Amino acid sequence: MPATEDGGDSPADEENVHMVDARTLRGLAHPLRLRLLSALREFGPATASGLADRLGESSGATSYHLRQLAAYGFVEDDPERGKGRERWWRAVHTGTVFNSDRFLSHPDPEVRGAVGVVLHEIATAHAQELNTWLGTMHEWPEEWSHGWDISDFKVRLTPDLTVELSRKIHDLIESYQGRVPEGTEGSAAVRSHVHLFPRPAE
Repeated sequence: MPATEDGGDSPADEENVHMVDARTLRGLAHPLRLRLLSALREFGPATASGLADRLGESSGATSYHLRQLAAYGFVEDDPERGKGRERWWRAVHTGTVFNSDRFLSHPDPEVRGAVGVVLHEIATAHAQELNTWLGTMHEWPEEWSHGWDISDFKVRLTPDLTVELSRKIHDLIESYQGRVPEGTEGSAAVRSHVHLFPRPAE
C-alpha cells in the first residue's frame, strides 16, 4: 500500500507529488529532514535560521539538512526571496508518495531501514499534531468544538478490501479540496490522518 505525506492546503496534484525511489528514500530518512520538509510544505518558504527557530534546532543543523534535501530534489532555492544574505528555501513538491510494501521487502537492508525510519517519523508527527490540537483546542472559536473528530473503528476485511477502503477515504478527502478559497473568514486548514492496519487475533 502506498504511503503519502502532503503539506498545507495544496491538493495532491499528481504533477507535483514526488514519487520516492530507493535513492531518494535514503535522502529523506532522517527525522530532522522530514520535519524540515513538512514545515516548508505547510508554512511556505523559509530560511535555515527561521526553520531553526520554528523547530527548536540549531541553524547549523537545519542548514546542513536543507542542503541534503536539495541534493535529493526535495527542496530548492526560492529565487523570489533569496536576494539578501540569507538563503531562502522552498519545497519542490506538495506531497510525497512511496510504495512502502516494495521498500519493506527490498533486498537492500539500508532501504528497509530507511523506510522504517520514514514511517515511524510520520506516525510520530501525526501523534504530535493531534496532541497539539488537544492541548490548544480551548483557544479556538466555539464553532470548532463541533468540527473535529477522534475515532477508531474495527471491521473485518481482506487485504484487497483494505486497499479499496483506503482509496475511497483518500478520494473522499480529495473531493473537498478547493471548495473553500484561501482566506475565507472562519475557515482553517484542517488536517486529517488515515491509519489502516490489521490487528492480531486474540
